[in-house]
Amino acid sequence: MSGRSRRMTLPSLAGRIDPIFKPATKPTSDPAHSAAFIFLHGLGDDAEGLENIADQFQKNDKVSWMSWVIPNAVEDRDAMTTAWYSPSLLTPFAPSRPELEEEEDEKGLVKSAAYVESLIDACVKKGIPPNRIVLGGFSQGCALSLFTDLTSKKYSGRLAGIVGLCGYLPLAGGARLQHLRAVADLPPTHGDVAIFLARGKGDSLIPKRIWNMTLKGLEAFDATSIEEHEYDGGHTISGPMLRGKVES
Repeated sequence: MSGRSRRMTLPSLAGRIDPIFKPATKPTSDPAHSAAFIFLHGLGDDAEGLENIADQFQKNDKVSWMSWVIPNAVEDRDAMTTAWYSPSLLTPFAPSRPELEEEEDEKGLVKSAAYVESLIDACVKKGIPPNRIVLGGFSQGCALSLFTDLTSKKYSGRLAGIVGLCGYLPLAGGARLQHLRAVADLPPTHGDVAIFLARGKGDSLIPKRIWNMTLKGLEAFDATSIEEHEYDGGHTISGPMLRGKVES
């Protein structure tokens, strides 16, 4: 019964499958003492692809006061699959000239970030403070989480933390992120929001060059509260990655 009382009203949009919502297994009496994790899937996946991870946490009584919000991306006509934005080619080697670097889908990122903001709004409306809301994701979901955290006029620098698995920072190579922050009246530096980043050592979809650009890009915003790890494996979520286990 208490689980039903903790359900929140999440945005329902035409053309987008509604998010999966998993209420806290042991909800607190005061929503301000609860928490929420908004978990974004990767390219070509959907919310059901990540639901098992939430189930594992809840089954093992981990962070039982936390609710899970797992949204769905829409179908991307160019990519012909579900995507938060149109993907660009992430190559292991930099092109001979910077202008040859494939252009990223800034418009798609901005649109999806606005949707993520609406999910955060729903959590806040339910009484969960922004500093008890974690935003994270896998692959494109990681990229969108970092982008939202850096550019959201409402929530940049206010969330509990960012979890990025096997992903990267979009628009890391230029000045567009700083421009978007300036347009949103955000300061040039990021703040103290904790960021956990992890990748597989053999991840060919997010090459080491892109990983290094991500770290350098975040450093440019003075994002000092970064914990980053590389694990055995490829472009997949592993047990040690979920546990945050440090591997040598």
